[in-house]
Amino acid sequence: MKISKMLGLIKRTLVNRNRKALLSLYKAIVKQHLEYCCSAWASHYVKDKELLEKVQHRFKRLFKDLQDIEYPQHLDCLGLRTTEER
Repeated sequence: MKISKMLGLIKRTLVNRNRKALLSLYKAIVKQHLEYCCSAWASHYVKDKELLEKVQHRFKRLFKDLQDIEYPQHLDCLGLRTTEER
């Protein structure tokens, strides 16, 4: 999946995991592809929704200080929404 590769690239290239920098890169590079996938595929199948949501779960793991927080609260902290809400 192209989106996962982009997220992996961000993870490998950034040494300093600054929250602002990570969010900026995520929104500029990854999120636009997620938005396209959500509108193009319309996520009719649960399997497709889960694949798209996995990308945000991987992004969540990049933040060491937010790992104890559950996924929905984590998205609120970062100002992101689930693929179903989009």
